[in-house]
Formats: sequence, structure tokens, C-alpha cells
Amino acid sequence: MKIQSKNILISVVLLVAFAMPNFLLTEESFIPKPPSLNASNYILIDSTSGRILAEKNADERIEPASITKIMTGYVAADQIAKGFVSLEDQVLISENCWRKGGSKMFIREGTRVSLSDLIKGMVIQSGNDASCAIAEHVAISEEGFIDLMQLYVDELGLNNTQFMNVTGWPDPDHYSSARDLAKLTKNLIDKFPEHYSLYKERYFTFNEIKQRNRNSLLWQDESIDGVKTGHTESAGYCLVSSGVRNDTRLIAVTLKSSSEKSRLTDNRRLLDYGFRYFRTKKVLESNVSLLVEQVWGGETESVSLSSAQDFYLTLSPRDFPRVEPEVKLNDYLQAPIAKGQVVGQVDLILDGDTIASVEVVAMEEVQALGFFGTVWSNIKLLTHQFLMEE
Repeated sequence: MKIQSKNILISVVLLVAFAMPNFLLTEESFIPKPPSLNASNYILIDSTSGRILAEKNADERIEPASITKIMTGYVAADQIAKGFVSLEDQVLISENCWRKGGSKMFIREGTRVSLSDLIKGMVIQSGNDASCAIAEHVAISEEGFIDLMQLYVDELGLNNTQFMNVTGWPDPDHYSSARDLAKLTKNLIDKFPEHYSLYKERYFTFNEIKQRNRNSLLWQDESIDGVKTGHTESAGYCLVSSGVRNDTRLIAVTLKSSSEKSRLTDNRRLLDYGFRYFRTKKVLESNVSLLVEQVWGGETESVSLSSAQDFYLTLSPRDFPRVEPEVKLNDYLQAPIAKGQVVGQVDLILDGDTIASVEVVAMEEVQALGFFGTVWSNIKLLTHQFLMEE
């Protein structure tokens, strides 16, 4: 028989407000609609929890232009992490890469350039030539690298993304969406923080040619540390940005703005909206007891239960104290119980709605009693169930 629910008044233990500074409690709980933007497609997410804070036409397939290079960088970072290539590799520059049009790092045919410098040239200078050289080194050819990119598209669950090149060069079959680009960026930040740190660099000099990062938001706001601009005539002006304020990291994607100025304004307004009205807080912590529950037929009579993982919520600051935790056990706890065994879940409820659920696990092992002890315990449990049903 399943236990329906167990309301746990453990606001102090869970700290769902949880220890919030007084100044946050004075902020408005009311959250207005997102600002009106020039961009035709956008999304704003919290990078930690993944919660969507604002969106418009987020799944429409749009030409991503040079924002494509976020994926090029992601693939390269993962291949480095797996040991297939190294940042110290000296890459031979082909004529194919040297001849690439558009933005350039200005590498020369027949020379060797470190993979580290090529990645900087792609990230900071948005070099199409650098992107090409990275692709040829990692996967022997551009075509091979594009196939690799598509494997990562599938792995990341980017349902509205298809890449036909490594630079973002216009192609009718080359597209992505605001949601997919936000998801990709979140994964890049989470999995490859050292690689991501390059996106905040304002300048990079190669062959005595100093070029600035095309993301002008880096100069406007110290809290912003990435990510990537994009522009073609057909794609319009695009920007993926990310930044941290008050321990909250947001990712904003704006696509098809009408000008470079409106691209910056759109993205900045979206970030300001998110930082103004939302906070990200750790509301559950693994290895911290939520409650102690009775165990039937065990060498010990109870077991401590905790969240299976550290868990974060992104809410209006004044909503955190109103979150009500409710623990639901799968059934009565009977030994043996293994440490880390999932025994139920904790629902986080706001205004009657469950906004998140996290598995609950046993914090320690509980050995079963011997044969006769187990039989007697089962009799007591059956009696208890009968009385509870009455």
C-alpha cells in the first residue's frame, strides 16, 4: 500500500527561503510581462535550473550565422576533454582554410598554429579561417566535423537544429532555434568552464593584428561574460549572452534584430528583466536530512532521508518563503534498505501547484532483522496498515 503523502513542515531544515537576506524580501513579488523587443525570436533561461523566464517564437528555425561557432567550440572542447586532440597541437593551415571569406583570424597557408590560438581566434575574433582549421584538425575534414556536429546535436536533444558548415555561412539548410541555442550554451557553460572563460576576453592578438571581441556587451556590463554574436543579411543581427548577478546566471538569446544597436538593446533588456525579477537559490541539498522515517523489520528502527541531489529553483525572491515541501514515500519502509536507495520524492508546491519534484533517498544502510524478527515485524506492519485503513 502506498503512502499518499506526508506533509513536512520543515521550512527551517529545507531553507526554502531559505535564509534570505531581508532586502530581498522587500522586493516585489509581482512579475510583469517581458519587455517588448525588436528581435523576432528570443528566449531567456536561468542557466542553473534551466527554467525558462521569457520566450517568443523560441522553436522557430532561424539562420544562426556566426552563433554556429558555439557548437564548433563545444565539439572542440569535448574532443580535447576526451583526449583525441590537445590544445598544444600544432595545426597545419590548409589553402581551404586560408581562403575562407568573412571574418578572419588571418592565419596563413602552410604555417602551423597551435590549436589553443585557433580556438581563441574563433571565439574572440570570430575567425572563419580559424573555425575551418579547427574542424580539419579535429575531424580530418570540414565534412567530417559537420557530421560530428550533428552527432552532438542529437546527443543534446537540439530538435530544431541542423548544421551545414562550421562557420555559420548562409545556407537554406543551416538553421537552429532560440531554445536550442540556449540549451547548447547552458551545456557549454556547465561542462567546459575553462573553454567558456575565453568568451569574456575582449581582445586577441595574432600575427601582430589585434582584434576586439564583437560582443560589445562585454564593455557595457561587468556581469556579462559571454557569449557570441552573429550577423548575415538573411539572419539579421543575433546575439547569445550570459552573465551572473547575485549568484544567478542567466542566458539570453535574441535572433533577427534589425540592427547592431537594437541587437545589444534587445539582449541587455532581456537580461535586465531577468536579473531584476528572479533569483536562483539552492532549495534542497543532498546529504542533509529532510526527515527521519520509521523502518519496519530493520536492525535500526528509523532512517534519515535526504534529497537525491542538490536542487535549485529560480523564482521571484518573495516566492521562496511560500514554497511548501511535501514528501511522498513510495511505500512503508521495510528493511533491508540500501544507502542511496530511492524511497520517494519531495514535491515543491507554490500556490497549490507542484513546481518541481526531486527523488528522496535513504542516507544510510539498514540491515534486516533475522527470520523471526522479520516475520514479527511483518505482522506488526500488517496490523498497522489495517488500523490505518480503518
